[in-house]
Amino acid sequence: MKLRFTKMHGLGNDFVVIDAISQKVTITPERARRLADRHFGVGCDQVLLVEAPQSPDADFRYRIFNQDGSEVENCGNGARCFAVFVRQRKLTGKRVIRAETAGGPLVLKVLPDNQVTVNMGVPRLEPAEIPFVAESRALTYPLSVAGKELEISAVSMGNPHAVTLVDCVADFDVQGLGPLVERHPAFPRRVNAGFMEVVNRKEIRVRVFERGVGETTACGTGACAAVVAGRLRQLLDAEVKVQLPGGTLSIEWAGEGQPVMMTGPATSVFHGQITL
Repeated sequence: MKLRFTKMHGLGNDFVVIDAISQKVTITPERARRLADRHFGVGCDQVLLVEAPQSPDADFRYRIFNQDGSEVENCGNGARCFAVFVRQRKLTGKRVIRAETAGGPLVLKVLPDNQVTVNMGVPRLEPAEIPFVAESRALTYPLSVAGKELEISAVSMGNPHAVTLVDCVADFDVQGLGPLVERHPAFPRRVNAGFMEVVNRKEIRVRVFERGVGETTACGTGACAAVVAGRLRQLLDAEVKVQLPGGTLSIEWAGEGQPVMMTGPATSVFHGQITL
């Protein structure tokens, strides 16, 4: 099977994006792993699939496969690339795009210079909705990892996040503790492990060890989850610049019951074709 694709990235978080509307495509976990392999495939953090919608209220269905082949609910950087991709490939002329995802509906607005604002939806904080094993909802939770007691915030942005407040993200052992948090038994579907340093009330630094991928240069849902966690702990204002290793995202959250708004860039790298 010959497959046309586009390589894209959002702040270095990179994707293979596939149009499954104008070409017949079946992506299996094995094929996703092959495409994502940086030595034997195209290479990416996630494979994004654009399909026809199942709901009359949506313009597209947007699916995400991790490097390990697992299909996941949401990806904020990928959502921005998806929005730019469907316009570049002339699948739509709309600037406001509605998409179905496994984590729920997304509304995306394409701005000039390929900046995209994504309505990421209302964060879920009840443990059962994340999912996270806890007796009841709390502001923070203790999590025992490798003999250390972390204090985490648990948030779902359509996908699960554990956010830990640290003094300095540059010096924190993300590579060592990230995989242990990701697979902690308190998270039955695993979790994206985020580590946040508060610079001031309008700026934070974040590193994320993504579920099924590893540490990435940027994580859109991780940036959103970090702002939600910081806002709930009364550390941040409603508009926050989030510095990630690959660049900066703008996140706005008015508070509980309100959607999180994320704005950032999306970049096309090249178009190609691969035989699977």
